[in-house]
Amino acid sequence: MIDNKKQMVSLRVGINDLHKVRAIARRLRVRESDVFRFAIRATLGRLGMFHDDSVVGRDLLPVFMEFGTELVSYFDLDAGMVERIINDLAEEGQRVERSDVELVTLAGGQDRYAYLRLKELAEGHDDALGLQGVLREYMYDKYMRHESGEGAAGEKRLLPVSGTE
Repeated sequence: MIDNKKQMVSLRVGINDLHKVRAIARRLRVRESDVFRFAIRATLGRLGMFHDDSVVGRDLLPVFMEFGTELVSYFDLDAGMVERIINDLAEEGQRVERSDVELVTLAGGQDRYAYLRLKELAEGHDDALGLQGVLREYMYDKYMRHESGEGAAGEKRLLPVSGTE
């Protein structure tokens, strides 16, 4: 039998975040608790790869490409921590190189140094894509292309990135 009971939890939120939740709830004509539950569910869905301990190495790159900036800054992660999260349980063929993990971590701060390093590594990529776009293309080409393959016309599937670039 599945237990669908809800459990009450307490959390602290900043006053600005609370004002935003209240405004959203008012506009949607729902309760504040509904907005909190939606936000938690939506975020947990997008971070779903972390639920599964078998998702390691290069398979974790999409979540870091989408949330890298927020994860790195909010949880104050450095390159060593990100590398352990990605590579600790990964077998040799699944591991992401330390230098690439550093790029993902540096890109979280829109660091000029990250962009310069990436330009050296990602020759031939379109600068108009911006740091996140070039990083996404570089990581896709290096870690994902050989696994998923290209279509008949050579089209690429890009890793998702939220926000503007």
